Amino acid sequence: MSARTVTLALGLLFAGGAQAQEGIADAAALVVDMDTVVVSGVQPGPGMWRVSKGDHVLYILGTQSPLPRDMQWEAREVREVLAEAGIVLNPPGVSIRTDAGFFRGLALAPSALKAMKSPEGATLDELLPADVYARWSGLKQRYLGRDRGVEKKRPLIAVYGLYREALKRNGLREGGVVGPVIAEALKARGMKATPTLLELKIDDPRSAIADFRKEEFKPQDLECFRDTLDIIEHGLPQVAARANAWAVGDLDALRAMPAGRRQVEACLSAWTETDTARKRGLTDIDARVMESWLAAVDKAVAEHPVSFGTVSVDDLLRADGYLAALAGRGYRIQAPDEFEEEGGAEAELAADAASP
Repeated sequence: MSARTVTLALGLLFAGGAQAQEGIADAAALVVDMDTVVVSGVQPGPGMWRVSKGDHVLYILGTQSPLPRDMQWEAREVREVLAEAGIVLNPPGVSIRTDAGFFRGLALAPSALKAMKSPEGATLDELLPADVYARWSGLKQRYLGRDRGVEKKRPLIAVYGLYREALKRNGLREGGVVGPVIAEALKARGMKATPTLLELKIDDPRSAIADFRKEEFKPQDLECFRDTLDIIEHGLPQVAARANAWAVGDLDALRAMPAGRRQVEACLSAWTETDTARKRGLTDIDARVMESWLAAVDKAVAEHPVSFGTVSVDDLLRADGYLAALAGRGYRIQAPDEFEEEGGAEAELAADAASP
């Protein structure tokens, strides 16, 4: 969700209709490439959770980002469900609306680009403590080379760019695995995915951008920056292990691995603790996003015998996550390994098709 957090901040201020989804998940002589080994070729991916109420079923695929760059997802069972589902739910996220039209949006673009830079032209070496800047400088030389422009960007934007380049160098990528499979299945059936997003509106995008440009560097920004450097310096093997576990369908490994929630929460608070967000009621985002998705699930399951959706596997598995919330609403939850012992989704769909 770290990537999601950065996307949320940018979407709120720059996109006027952007969607935050499914993230930011370690001096020069000390930096070495991580010995990350990622799987490649055709991989099965994980099974799906079966969430039911009565005889109506929602199949949930737990997603993971990043994933191995060179894997191809086999996705046979998911395709079977997509072929039968009466509704396909988009993942949880945020939709930001403004009243700005197309041409006004173009006029706002220069201000939005300026908001990506630190206030009053401050550079990273002026904002960051010396020890943190030394770590950043070594990692920047390794992954970004002589990119001088990044030194003038806001710290969270700069460190996310560094994180993405580190992923690429270690055989990982964000996106491009699950989404195309779902899009292909929907296109074949002439269907569109159903939004589940929390819809927020900014009435004054120009004022919001102006306010954000004034935001100063906060303790939450520094915590997010440090935690993201920790991942790049030390955590990439664990990031790769999570990606591999998803690719090969090792649910036990995913359950056992820490989700890096501290870094997620640090980066989320770096946005929600801004005056820009508080003034516009853009707080308590996680809980509101979940409630919007749960409401969409209630409607889908009530109206369709078979539904399908995706949620980050971290958000599914955490103690206060989406599966726990569904159980609290009276749904029966079956994990992929539990469900597969009964034959899995393919056998269940075949049985339903054969029944009179």
